[in-house]
Order: sequence, then structure tokens, then C-alpha cells
Amino acid sequence: MAIPLDITELVNGTSVESVRIEFKSDFNPEPIVHTICAFANDIDNIGGGYIIIGIEEKDSVPQLPPKGIDRSRIDSILKKLEGFCHCIEPLYEPVVEPKMLDGKMVIVIWCPGGFGRPYKAAKNVYKNTADKRYYIRKMASTVVASPQEERELFYVSSDIPFDDRPNLTASVDDLSPVLIREHLKEIGSALYGQANDLSCQELAQDLQLLAGPPEDQHPRNVGILMFSDKIATYFRYARIEVVDLPDPTGEGMTEQVFEGPIQYQLREALRYLKSYALRSKTFKRPDEAEAKTVFNYPYAAVEELLSNAVYHRSYQIPEPIVVRLTPESMEITSYPGFDRSISDKDIARYHIQSRIYRNRRIGDFLKELHLIEGRNTGFPTAFRALERNGSPLPLFHMDEDRSYLSVELPVHPAFAPRTKRDKRTGTEELAERIIDVLPAEPVLISELARLLGYKSVSKKLRAAVDFLVETGRLIAVPSGGRIRYTLPNATQSKTAAASTPNR
Repeated sequence: MAIPLDITELVNGTSVESVRIEFKSDFNPEPIVHTICAFANDIDNIGGGYIIIGIEEKDSVPQLPPKGIDRSRIDSILKKLEGFCHCIEPLYEPVVEPKMLDGKMVIVIWCPGGFGRPYKAAKNVYKNTADKRYYIRKMASTVVASPQEERELFYVSSDIPFDDRPNLTASVDDLSPVLIREHLKEIGSALYGQANDLSCQELAQDLQLLAGPPEDQHPRNVGILMFSDKIATYFRYARIEVVDLPDPTGEGMTEQVFEGPIQYQLREALRYLKSYALRSKTFKRPDEAEAKTVFNYPYAAVEELLSNAVYHRSYQIPEPIVVRLTPESMEITSYPGFDRSISDKDIARYHIQSRIYRNRRIGDFLKELHLIEGRNTGFPTAFRALERNGSPLPLFHMDEDRSYLSVELPVHPAFAPRTKRDKRTGTEELAERIIDVLPAEPVLISELARLLGYKSVSKKLRAAVDFLVETGRLIAVPSGGRIRYTLPNATQSKTAAASTPNR
């Protein structure tokens, strides 16, 4: 079985996060076996990791060109490594392959998250005694799991992510060798050079897309979702729907459906939104030398949020991802909502960091294609894009059971439609209350909601804040990746600010 990733991309960390790569200058069995065990346990469900022997590391940075391993030692190391892996219980055998990098030989050990988790390894691999420990990865280090971490390891090991499970109703013939080869070519895999000489089953085995004994192998769900022309046969609602509602009555509604392998769905839906739904306006202010261009929705934010929906949705729930466009907002809905590792308080603070990954294999493939970023970087990237564009932060809608998640992007104020008189009157009344309670220092909109006695940020409050910003009575101040609001002049009294006429 070959390692599909290009060695140069792997070493440079462009396809795999650095915390999933361990560099060793030479073959030292004990720490290597312990790290193999830790990656196999994959306590964070991020897809295991890689150990590269023959490259020195300094301050977590690989030192290139590599030190390398003498060719005469390669076979001996591979045989010894196979023997030392018997110190892991239950038995776990990683994928091992010598590779050439900058004219030197290195040994790459690929350690995907194992199906036999949790694994434990002998503390002393030379004696292989009964003294075995559960090893896990903490950031970029291999450590012995604490009692609490052991309990967590048993918990996460009890549930193999859905995308990594075999689909017992599908067969190897449902996979497309053309799609697999296209993927290998796009990521620059060394395996692509051999792809035309390998059968579909051999290619699928090399990418670990199959599960089961040799006589009864089935594609994993990730294989059907990404490398099959028959995705609708097994996942009828694994698609993206874009619905445009220009009028609340439904008049003039249009709908576009994107089907096929999920990475193609994502690309085509993003291309459609970019050309159909995203608009820009350019303003030239007399007090500024350069013109300023703003977008109704910044593409970088839309890309991150839709990609996140494809990555984190449940493919067991028969519901599509729906992008709903109205004159006031863009709303991306997927099923289910945030997992319970993200508290309501964290959501209110826009601190979206999950420790549970529903689709770790899908995530790995999408990262290789540069369609998503590393762990927990999607939402911060979207927030920064909105901030740079001067757009409001998104609103998160879920029910009590978190059975769905709707991420609503309010349209940039420059593109907001004219509101009806009664609605504008209500907005103006709330705007006056905001001015009255606004403290001297800049505040987040969530803090403003609490000052007004609201439990959360409502659409009405968001509209009132946007109205104040649009009319120049309030200023949005970027601060630490978030937006705070304050009066145009910090020394100006609230009374004076409240009496400033609309522009």
C-alpha cells in the first residue's frame, strides 16, 4: 500500500497540519512506536498523522535539506519496525514507505486513526513487557494519557466517524477510477504516475477507501461521497440547493441544485454564488485618497461557511444543504447544529472551536484540495473577511436540540433594501435606546444586547445598529478579529450624539 501524498507537500505542511507530522532525525524505536500508538488512537478524530524518519527538527521546523537515511539501512529499519509494532495492543500496522527527498532517502510512516482503538503500547518496547500505556497526541507532542484522557479516549473510540465506516450496500464497482485519478493528479501525488497501471480496487486500497476482509471488501462512505458517480443512489439528499427569494410571497423564486461528488458540488455552488449572488459597490469619499469597494457578502466568508457546512454536516440525515438568498441576507442551513463541545456562551462570543469532528476523512481530502483550512480556522477566517468588508457578523440559528444550524449573513448596509415606514420607525426608536445606554468605551453587539435587557442579539437589534452605522451616528471599530461599536467622537456626550440629525 502506497502513501498517496506528495512528499514535498507533506514536509512543507501544505496539505497536512504540522501537529500531525512528527520528524525524527534517525530510527529510534521507542519514541517512534509510542507516537505510532498516539496517532492510531487519534483522540481528536483528525485523521491520525505521519512520522518522517531522516529529517531533523528544530523548534518544530523541519531542517532541510534532509539528513536522510543511508540506503543500506532501509530494509533493516523496515523489518525492525514491523517487529516493534507488535508492542502495540491490539496489533496496529501503519503504512510505511521509503521516499526520495532532495536526493536523500527518508522513511514515511502513515498512521491513520485505527479501527481497533483504543491502542496501548509497551513502555519499554525492547522488552515488550505487560507494562503498557495509552499514548495520545497533545498539540505536537506524544504523551501518556491521564486517567481523564483515558476515559475520553474510550468514549471517542466507541464511535467511528460515519464517513470512515464501510458502506455494506455498496461495492468496489461503485467507485470511479477516473475520479480517483483526477484527485491524485490535482494534489500532485506520486501515486498518480502509477495510477493508470493500477486497478480501481488497488487505487482505493492505497487511499484507504475500502474496509473489510479481502474476500468481502466494501467502499467506505467517504469513497462513495467523493469518488463515485452513484452518490445519489446511496445518499439521495447529499446535495446543495441554492434558493433565491427576491420577494417574501415567493414570486420570482429561482432554485439551483448541485449534485455529484461533494467536492464538485462545493466548487460549482461557490462558482454559481460568486457570479450570480455577489455584488460590489465602489465609493469615493472626499476625505480619502483611494476609493473603497465593498461587497454585499465577501466571497472569502461565503466560501468558508459553505465549505464548513459540507465538512461538518451529517450525511446520515436526509436533508440537503440549503443556501437561501433574500434581499436582506444569505442563510446557509445544514444538519445538525454545533456539537455539544461548543457551549452556548462560546457561540454568543463567536468563539467557535470544536473538539469533535464528524467527518475526519472528508476533512483530510478537502484539505488536500485546499477547499478548507486547518482545524478550527474556518469561522475565524470568515469573521475576518466580514470585518474587512465592514459587514455585520453572522447570526447563528438553532433549535434547543441543535438538530440544524442556520448561519445568517446580513447583507452589507450599503446593499440593504429600503424598509417600510412602520419598520423604519421601530428601528429608529430602538436606535434612540441604543444611544441612551451606550457606554463611553466601545462594546460588542452582544454586550449591547445585555445592556438593553435582551437575552441574545435579535434581528431587530442588528437592524437598529446597522441603521446607526449607516447614518453615521455609530462607528464600527475592528478589534481583535471582532467588531465593537462606539460614538463617532469618544469625547462627545451621549446627549449630543443622540441629537445628531440623520444624514
